[in-house]
Amino acid sequence: MKTENLLKQVAFIKEIDKLKYIQRRTKLFNSDRNENDVEHSWHLAMMTLVLAEHSDKPIDVLKVVKMVLIHDLVEIDAGDTFIYDTTKNHTNTEEELLAAKRIFGLLPEPQAQEFIAVWEEFEEGITDESKFARAMDRFEPLLQNTSNNGGTWAEFNVEYQTVYNKKKAIMDGSSSIWNYAENLLNESVEKGILRKE
Repeated sequence: MKTENLLKQVAFIKEIDKLKYIQRRTKLFNSDRNENDVEHSWHLAMMTLVLAEHSDKPIDVLKVVKMVLIHDLVEIDAGDTFIYDTTKNHTNTEEELLAAKRIFGLLPEPQAQEFIAVWEEFEEGITDESKFARAMDRFEPLLQNTSNNGGTWAEFNVEYQTVYNKKKAIMDGSSSIWNYAENLLNESVEKGILRKE
């Protein structure tokens, strides 16, 4: 049984290597190189460890780390949907659910069920852990864009209110991080790197 589990787990580990090839629209800090999904997930995990004290509610940090490490694995099959895409909805889709079942289904059944449950919890965004995980997911690209003279905001001509509406999910996980983020947005408008009509 242990050998069978190991073979399934190694197959999963090999499969998720594909996440390194999924390019995001955001660029690395102070860089013109696009970030990939693995770099994004790793950064969110580190942010969770460093910023957990700013959660408005007590959270299981390990659970949040699990969420941010696995939340984008579905993009191996479904691809990355740009948060400011106006043609495709940036919410959990049937395509992503099928991807979750296929990718996590490579694991032994108990692990597969656990990973799917953690992924679904992140997507639903109802628990304190998922709210903080989603706050990290929205905060990182904001920091990147402010370090890159507007980054994707400037590149895709995204307006302040659209950014604000997408980023206010940070507030659900941490009021102090949201205050910081909101100030960054306002400073970005003042610097002319975020358009406000």
